[in-house]
Amino acid sequence: MFQDKITKFRLAPSAQGLRELRAGGKLRTPDAGRVRQAGGGRKTSYPISSVTVGRCLSQMGYTLQANVKTREGPQHPNRDAQFRYLNRQVKAFRRTGDPVISVDTKKKELVGAFKNAGRRWLPKGQADPVLVHDFPHLGQGKAIPYGAYDIARNRAVVNVGVTHDTAEFAAESIRRWWRLDGRRHYGKAPRLLICADSGGSNGRRTRAWKLHLQALSDETGMAITVCHYPPGTSKWNKIEHRLFSFISLNWKGKPLVNFETVVNLIGGTRTRGGLKVKAVLDTNRYETGVEVSKDDIDQLRLQPHKTHPDWNYTLWPRS
Repeated sequence: MFQDKITKFRLAPSAQGLRELRAGGKLRTPDAGRVRQAGGGRKTSYPISSVTVGRCLSQMGYTLQANVKTREGPQHPNRDAQFRYLNRQVKAFRRTGDPVISVDTKKKELVGAFKNAGRRWLPKGQADPVLVHDFPHLGQGKAIPYGAYDIARNRAVVNVGVTHDTAEFAAESIRRWWRLDGRRHYGKAPRLLICADSGGSNGRRTRAWKLHLQALSDETGMAITVCHYPPGTSKWNKIEHRLFSFISLNWKGKPLVNFETVVNLIGGTRTRGGLKVKAVLDTNRYETGVEVSKDDIDQLRLQPHKTHPDWNYTLWPRS
């Protein structure tokens, strides 16, 4: 950052120069006519303002720019093959009229009179008053929105948790999607496809995720197939740019003062493309650190696919 005021440099005696002059001109370099060592002497300086510097940078083709998230890190060698397999699965399920949902957890939000990024139209001088500091203890807690987005019908159910983003919470959010929206339209469907990220509460290595999905499969009688996006590719998950981005636009500049406000703003999200969203508050307590034993996993009706079995598998109902 350049200073606004003009910067000037004072001339001060050089101790090194005085020593060289007092040495009687005994220089280490034989250049004729020199009284100082090569490179010695005071550098010439000129006063300059930040405005001039900015104009010079502009003439040189410089502009003020923010960081851009484009670097995803090393790509997994099977990344493209997994995308092709996932897309084939989506087409196969949609061709038979079976449900395909994209799931993920949106960023956690502080609930209270806190500043929310963005601006909105209000009468002049009537901006919403919010707290100066975003200290969590000054609010009501954190909202954890977990969404299930129906790719074919452009509809979603968002379950807003209040405790922890766990595998049990993720599975319960999908259960609520089925009860509130999915069952009405896919009541006789024999199978369900879930497209999910590789990490988080619905991560491919999370035992509890598979355990709770098995319970959902047993309850609904549907075979549940899961296809995970390769590591580092979560931005390609359709729920991110078809649902979550519009929720953020809908509530920008609006303080999330309480959980009711969060649920209402999510549920009120609409787009020109016809997106419809249902939002519900989940007050259940979800504990972290719950261990799942090997015996529990052995009792699952889990069928890994032949193509990348760590990323693609089906859970069959046990009844």
